[in-house]
Amino acid sequence: MNSERIKAIAKMVNQDDIVLDVGCDHGYLGMYLLKNNLCSKVYASDISNNALDVAKKNYQKYHLDIPCYLSDGLNNIDVSFNTLVISGMGTSTILKILDNPKIPNKLILGSNNDYYKLRKGIYKLGYYIKEEVVILENKHYYVIITAIKDNKKVSYKELLFGKSHNKEYYQYLYHKNQDIIKKVPLLKKLKLIYENKLLKGLIEKK
Repeated sequence: MNSERIKAIAKMVNQDDIVLDVGCDHGYLGMYLLKNNLCSKVYASDISNNALDVAKKNYQKYHLDIPCYLSDGLNNIDVSFNTLVISGMGTSTILKILDNPKIPNKLILGSNNDYYKLRKGIYKLGYYIKEEVVILENKHYYVIITAIKDNKKVSYKELLFGKSHNKEYYQYLYHKNQDIIKKVPLLKKLKLIYENKLLKGLIEKK
């Protein structure tokens, strides 16, 4: 349970949050939250029966009261919660889960890809990104997002790069774009050159 992603998600959880951890896998987030008294209550769900069985055994081992649900997204879950955590999935899967009237006022999301699409989808749902944290784990950058129900406007630059203010991450994106620029058609090349101009401004900003 030394995952930096789990610790980053846990820091976004408040003491009075009632958390539903969708895609809980082996239940490590719920264990970390309750063992450290970081929230009021945790519920866990997963689409995999095998993963859920492991999570249940882990909870029982540490005498943690975390009800579990075999569920595809938010289906078959009829408990009240005010904080939804979805981590370890792709953006398309996350947005599909969020297309549900049960989603609460607070979302904590950790996608594996396409953060621009995720941010755009969050704002379309009427949420505002309050905080972003970038974690480097196993040589891969992960963005963890906290969003709350709010119709505040957002800039195109924030949709592209978020609001983590992590210059190492911005430099990674810049160099990644530089490599891609050499291999793509002109219109894509011009778009990436513009993105890198914005990134350079973020990197050099004091």
